[in-house]
Order: sequence, then structure tokens, then C-alpha cells
Amino acid sequence: MEPNEQLAVIIPMLREVAGRITAAQLPGPTPCTEFTVEAVLDHMTQLATGFAPMFRGEDPAAAGTVALGSDPVEAFDAAMAELLAAVQSPGALDRTIQTPGGQMPGEAFARLVALDGVVHGWDLATSTSQDWAPPEGLVAEIDAFARAAISPEMRTGAFGAERTASGAGPMDQLAAFTGRVA
Repeated sequence: MEPNEQLAVIIPMLREVAGRITAAQLPGPTPCTEFTVEAVLDHMTQLATGFAPMFRGEDPAAAGTVALGSDPVEAFDAAMAELLAAVQSPGALDRTIQTPGGQMPGEAFARLVALDGVVHGWDLATSTSQDWAPPEGLVAEIDAFARAAISPEMRTGAFGAERTASGAGPMDQLAAFTGRVA
């Protein structure tokens, strides 16, 4: 499955989970121990806002940052819609993108974005008592990519030390591989 196809599944799921987050849940902790629920939303909103122009071949600096304002879920929803449109735009996967980590083919960068989305989706759903059940085949593809892409040097911050999976399912195994514990 191409990464833009992966994101066409993941992003609507993210928007659905985010849409059910209440104001009372925003300050709550997440399995991504550096972030609260609101901080995950903010992190993903800022990344989506910066990444969308990259996929369109535009300067991300022109996008600036997004103020979450009084409704971080609304800002998140808009940013995710823009990201999905951008990653599906003509040439998005074919161009070379200047990422925060250096130049990268758009296709590879989109796979990293899909990994980030599926794992942070799990973070948000887990911390707000919602279901997160992306198709197992999709999770298996992202897991295979993650195991090839995440080097020991990357295991700080968002990718902590690998943990033992608390559940037997593929999503729990991927979450544990990225350093999360439910």
C-alpha cells in the first residue's frame, strides 16, 4: 500500500478520534510520556501545517505556525484535512522533500508521517478511552517500515526504548516497539 493510501485511512481515523476528545480530557497524560492529550494535538497540528506545503513542493516557512486557540480539536481537524489533500496532490510522493532530518524522497517521508499518525492516534485513543483499530494489514506494513527505519540513535523523545507489548495485537506491538506502554 502506498503511503498516501495509508494516510487516506489513518487521517480520517485521527480526525474521528480527535472529534470525540472533550475539553476535560485535554490536560490528561498520554502513553507518549512527553505529551498531554492537548500537546499531542498541538504537535500533530504543527507538523501537519509544516508538512503539507512540503508535499505540495512549497516553502513550509510560508505556512508559519497555527495557534490552537480555544478549540485545539478544530485546529487539528483543519490541519489534518490539509495534510491529506497535500499528500494526495500530484507529485507529492515523487518529489525530494527537505525535511527536518534532511532531504528525503516524498514517498519515504510520507511513510514516516503515516507511522507518526498511526502511533499518535493510538496515543490519543488510549488516553481518552476510545477504540483505535486501523486495519491489521496497514499496521503490519507500518510496523515493518518502523522496524527498518527506527535506528537506536532515534530512540529519544517520540521513539523511546522498545517495550514489551501489553496486548497481542499488531497495534499494541507497534506501540510497544516505539516505546509506549498502555
